[in-house]
Amino acid sequence: MKAIAHFKCLPIEHPDALVEIDIPEPVPGPRDLLVEVKAVSVNPVDTKVRQGYVPHEDESQPRILGWDAAGVVKSVGSDVTLFKPGDRVWYAGSLIRPGSNSELQLVDERIVGSMPQSLDFSKAAALPLTSLTAWELLFDRLGVARDTTDRGETLLIIGAAGGVGSILTQLARQLTGLTIIGTASRPETQTWVTELGAHHVIDHTKPLSEELKRIGIAQVSHVASLTQTDRHYEQIIESLKPQGKLGLIDDPATLDAVPLKRKSLSLHWELMYTRSLYETEDMQEQHNILNEVSRRIDAGDLRTTVGDNYGRISAENLRRAHALLESGKAKGKVVLEGF
Repeated sequence: MKAIAHFKCLPIEHPDALVEIDIPEPVPGPRDLLVEVKAVSVNPVDTKVRQGYVPHEDESQPRILGWDAAGVVKSVGSDVTLFKPGDRVWYAGSLIRPGSNSELQLVDERIVGSMPQSLDFSKAAALPLTSLTAWELLFDRLGVARDTTDRGETLLIIGAAGGVGSILTQLARQLTGLTIIGTASRPETQTWVTELGAHHVIDHTKPLSEELKRIGIAQVSHVASLTQTDRHYEQIIESLKPQGKLGLIDDPATLDAVPLKRKSLSLHWELMYTRSLYETEDMQEQHNILNEVSRRIDAGDLRTTVGDNYGRISAENLRRAHALLESGKAKGKVVLEGF
């Protein structure tokens, strides 16, 4: 079968940064689905792994990237109970298994959901990783209540126009009583964040505390920092109310927690892969989350966050998608479909 992989950590401009290979068809384990991949999307984790954030110990062997997919179940393992061949599914996969940039992929059924009936494969592929990350960050890490009661709480989303920010903004608006402030720096991304449901949009190229005061908000109760946390860290602390909560998903080189003490601020990390990495007792919760998001999309409560469709799944098109993400100018998600 065909797959797109990398062998060495190279700049995305290098023609060998991502290459097409042929590999044998994989065989499902007891709880695995063998999925015929129809569409994928590209996330910052793809670029980070390609750049070597997760060491590639054997450069003679290909590493297949890709952590978002929508497709059709081709076959199932002996112990599978949640799906059957022919089911349309979506998922974000695992960091420790070959990725979705291949014609066929193995994935544990416990981290797979039923694809929304109202979406085609490309629109569905934009959502699994970001939906899981946003849901876990909002409800599991920051502990926000899942009801629309107005408790006077406010959520500042730093990087609201990106993939996670685009779905987090919608989830917070539809399922909570939070006042949502998103950050975006360009007119087109500011419009996008407003359309997704943010009550206010501020510019993260300016001091956050000053931008919040400009819209009449002195401090916020929750911050979801999705990008450049190290750059904004002092302003985040300044902008949080005493006993507020900071959740983050990016990878600052260092993070000194001591300045959080004076305000009794709490710090919450979110990594969507933790459940699959450690096969936690609640690993199947990701199956449940994806099914809930699917239902809400079909009900019209949530919308896909596709920003660009780069055509078929090929090494050339994936290199283009990686380059866009590395530029920091992506709006929503980049998807690719078909081999």
